[in-house]
Amino acid sequence: MKISAKSATLLVLVVLILLSPVLFPSGYYYRVGALIFVNAIAVTGIVILTGYAGQISLGHAGFAGIGAYACALAPVHLGLHPSLALVLGAAISAVLAFLVGRPILRLKGYYLGVATLGFGILVSMVLNNERQLTGGPDGMEVPELGLRGLLEDAGLDLTNGQFWYFFCGIVLILAAWLALNLYNSPTGRALRALHGSEVAARTVGVDVARLKLQAFVISAVYASVSGSLLALQNKFITPDVAGFMHSIEMVTMAVLGGVGSVLGAIFGAAVLTLLPQVLTVFAEYEQLVLGLVMMLVMIFLPQGLLPSILRKVRGKDE
Repeated sequence: MKISAKSATLLVLVVLILLSPVLFPSGYYYRVGALIFVNAIAVTGIVILTGYAGQISLGHAGFAGIGAYACALAPVHLGLHPSLALVLGAAISAVLAFLVGRPILRLKGYYLGVATLGFGILVSMVLNNERQLTGGPDGMEVPELGLRGLLEDAGLDLTNGQFWYFFCGIVLILAAWLALNLYNSPTGRALRALHGSEVAARTVGVDVARLKLQAFVISAVYASVSGSLLALQNKFITPDVAGFMHSIEMVTMAVLGGVGSVLGAIFGAAVLTLLPQVLTVFAEYEQLVLGLVMMLVMIFLPQGLLPSILRKVRGKDE
């Protein structure tokens, strides 16, 4: 029986999440694994926006910031449970993406990139300047999620790192499942037609403006959930989560792994999260070596790491 690409991708993810802890030399790596999953969730949203719909955003960290600060502020000011605050942050991000996306998605190319960049910078400035509400550049504490205690009461004893590793892993599997389902749906096929040619897609009856907006809103929700999970596991957040460099990291992870592939983008998130940990042996040259590695990948593997590697393996097999 032939297994579908969607099932194979999800199976690989599940196996990696379950078996990776066997290789962890210490509990610290649960924390690194959880960070990979958090980044991968945001990058999966970039795949939907850029890989499927062919639109670019350089300000998606703004939505991550909204999700993160929703988890910090809503429990304090609205009395919401942190899990509900995560949902609230995603809803706010979706509404803002809808309102902002309608005008800016009429733009194309680098005009669109600059417009989304402006949105991200605006969110970052608000978080930095509203000191009384957000704590400004010093950041603020985030309430405990509280679910680990429920698991312990049920007899499942997990350390903090283990809990966040498996919790974020489950959320990533769900995020990947939704993205893969979208890929093969009528909407997903229309998005890919739009990516190929807006004119051709419009000619065959595709509502280009509506589909662009849908992809933008969905990817914003992914980024918001990612920011919320980062805030909740760190129990502290600063405006850096909404900064320009975080937006660039998201796009770089997607492109590095293969922006047209969910599994490839997740692979890119893992590589770019792990590389700084590995390159610490180069001390002050760490950033230089990291930049050189990324340049070499883009030059020799322009389709992204995972798609290029798989293509070469298939070529050898043939």
